[in-house]
Amino acid sequence: MAQTTSWNWIIAPDVGNLTKLAVLNLMHNNITGSIPPEVGNLSNLSKLLLNGNKLTGQLPPELGYLSELELLQIDENNISGPIPSTFQSLNKTRHFHMNNNSLNGSIPPELGRLGSLIHLLLDNNDLSGELPPELSNISTLYVMQLDNNYFSGSIPPSYFTIPELAKLSFRNCNLTGSIPDLSSLNELKYLDLSRNNLSGQLPSKIPESITTIDLSYNQLNGVIPEAFYSLTSLELLILRNNLLDGNFTGSELQHNGFINASSLLILDIQHNNITGFTTGALLQLSNVTLRLFGNPVCSESLAPQSVCTDFSGSYSNISFPETVISLSNDCSSANTCDTSRNSEVLYGLLLHSGACQCAYPLIVGYRLQSPAFAIFQPYVDQFQKYLSNKLEFDIYQVNVSSFKWQPGPRLAMKLKLFPNKSTKQFTQAEVDKIYTKFATSDIDYDEVFGPYELLYFSLGFPYNVSRPFSGRRKSLSSGVIAGIVVGSVIFIILLAMAAMHIITKYGAYYGAIYKAAPRQKKCIKVAGVKDFTFKEMIKATNNFDKSTQVGQGGYGKVYKGILADGTVVAIKRAEKESLQGDKAFYTEIEMLSRVHHRNLVSLIGYCDDECEQMLVYEFMEGGTLHDHLKLNSKQPLDFSTRVQIALGSAKGILYLHTEADPPIFHRDIKSSNILLDANRRAKVADFGLSKLAPTGDEGGYVSTVVKGTPGYLDPEYFLTQKLTDKSDVYSFGVVLLELLTGMQPITGGKNLVREVNLAHKAGMLLSIVDHRMSPYLADSLQPLVHLAISCCKDEADSRPSMAEAVQELESIWQQMHPGQSATTSETFTSTVSDAKSNKGLTYNYPYISSDIEGVGLVSGIVPDVGPR
Repeated sequence: MAQTTSWNWIIAPDVGNLTKLAVLNLMHNNITGSIPPEVGNLSNLSKLLLNGNKLTGQLPPELGYLSELELLQIDENNISGPIPSTFQSLNKTRHFHMNNNSLNGSIPPELGRLGSLIHLLLDNNDLSGELPPELSNISTLYVMQLDNNYFSGSIPPSYFTIPELAKLSFRNCNLTGSIPDLSSLNELKYLDLSRNNLSGQLPSKIPESITTIDLSYNQLNGVIPEAFYSLTSLELLILRNNLLDGNFTGSELQHNGFINASSLLILDIQHNNITGFTTGALLQLSNVTLRLFGNPVCSESLAPQSVCTDFSGSYSNISFPETVISLSNDCSSANTCDTSRNSEVLYGLLLHSGACQCAYPLIVGYRLQSPAFAIFQPYVDQFQKYLSNKLEFDIYQVNVSSFKWQPGPRLAMKLKLFPNKSTKQFTQAEVDKIYTKFATSDIDYDEVFGPYELLYFSLGFPYNVSRPFSGRRKSLSSGVIAGIVVGSVIFIILLAMAAMHIITKYGAYYGAIYKAAPRQKKCIKVAGVKDFTFKEMIKATNNFDKSTQVGQGGYGKVYKGILADGTVVAIKRAEKESLQGDKAFYTEIEMLSRVHHRNLVSLIGYCDDECEQMLVYEFMEGGTLHDHLKLNSKQPLDFSTRVQIALGSAKGILYLHTEADPPIFHRDIKSSNILLDANRRAKVADFGLSKLAPTGDEGGYVSTVVKGTPGYLDPEYFLTQKLTDKSDVYSFGVVLLELLTGMQPITGGKNLVREVNLAHKAGMLLSIVDHRMSPYLADSLQPLVHLAISCCKDEADSRPSMAEAVQELESIWQQMHPGQSATTSETFTSTVSDAKSNKGLTYNYPYISSDIEGVGLVSGIVPDVGPR
């Protein structure tokens, strides 16, 4: 059994900067403290999952600003105070789960404006006051569960007209008055009004759809109406501890066709004033349980002893053997399965053909938060069919191994999920898809089974093969992390939280490395790009021969390929650890397919076949700018070509910032991501780390975990985790310094930006200018140096925008080549005839040519910085 960690987390206010965040899932993470109001800034948030923690304080009114929120789940904490009236603005919220807290005050009538709500769970709080009639305006409501609160007054009659209501549970709420007519609730399946102070007679009209009725521990009187004998779907009727009288006519139940051999029926009418009893053959039916203890009919021996035995337990905890609830466990081949490494191997998996085989399951802890039934046995098969359908499984792949009712009542169960009959184990992509569905509540809710939550996702052999960690909590000492620090590093902390949560609960899944079986190709097409098969990629690269490899990066290896039509392409093949989920992969392809500019590398197609993911780009014959700036480059770049490359790169970045739909921050501008074609035209490449830019009033930045390349990273982004367009400007400035000096951003412990600034301040810039780009105009060098230094300012506000950088570079180009456009010319060579008079620099000659490569400086001010 995994140990419980003793350290706690808190949610820092800076979480409010994650304005692009769609899902915040921090459930069951031992989080303490309060919910920061800044969470209300997450304007794109659709799911807020904070349940199962130790949160205190009050609900921030700012949560009402989450206009996109669909799932609000803060149950099982210790939140106190009132429900803010601002929550009336949660127009898209479908699931409002605040149960098991310490909320007080009355339910705001404004909640009646939540027109999309289907689940309202406020049970087990300290709420008081009268129930607001306005809640009946929510015509979409499936579940209204308000148990164990301290309300006053009666139940508004309008509640019994909500058309879609399937479950109404007001147990132990101190309610008075009578029970209105229920006939309008055509979808009602579960009614619990027990342990109140309700009086009057039982309702004379009951919807035929109902399966569970609990009206026990009230002051209801009169006879049991005829309508109760006509409920052909009824499974549990609890009327105990009331003032009911008259006769119980069980024979009428039989006569109305209510009882049949396949249904389960429990009738508890203990501790009333029932005086007569007629049953017919009712008591001979094994599926019927009748209890009349504590009525005159029993004390006067007018009923058989079998119905007069005292029972005070719970009907929810009726137990039955696993073979009864296991739809797929019908084989007897237990002795043929090897359980030495996984005791959860299913013994005898029933296949459609009738054959049995052993297989390795995933183990899932799953809890129904508000099921519309009190006894699970009749619904096991239906639940397994429901879940297999939502997971796109065959019925034999889902097995309810065990279950247990918990206070609420809530139903916790252990599920075994088995792979398809054609294989003994899931592929990693399949495991990823299954986990995502459970963890992000992407399984559609059912009106019978109601809302659910994931308790655990356990992976044994073979899914934890080749893992760098055990996946057990005890592998993490309790002193590893003491808590979450409030401050600007919240984004790194949130990543750590997610990582620790994954390691401790789902560790056996993440990082599992094995050869996955081929998966079925997705029928998804992206306009403007071609969908290649794996066989086509093999043919294009001669089976990925080493001679065709032209590069390697964090994503994987890059190959030069030749397509069937003779087109030369660059194929980026993802390493196994870089594989994305289908949704993420196709989202990236769709984004890349919409980006078209002469200074951006074009995406030609992709391959998502045979458990491989590849991106197919146009091939850039000129290689990378990084390679051309090396000392051993056979074709060093002259000054004019470097300006042309700078201008082309800047225009490509500017397009990403202002013309792409939606705008994009590149996040990894560097010389190795600037490629050159045969004519040395620059094109920006590699959007693998890119982030969609904010739009509208989102503040001009994206909050994200820091990614990029050391030496190119914007220092402000590194400190604050706020990625802006100025972050790309800084990285571009470093590239300009590389073009000017031929030096690497970091070498020998020296930082290029710092060394250039020191040299500039000391008047020794010529000492580190790359001599290989001679000759060049002094009037052109000065503004280029000034632009590069400005782009590399520590403060983002002090840097120019990319539009200003493009404007300055165009000015420099026009100064060098009057009347000539850099976008229409292919190659350029600086000539003396381009010379102009010196303007501003204190040099005595119009063209500068240095034979110093950045070393051997004698002033002592600038440390030695060697070129590449």
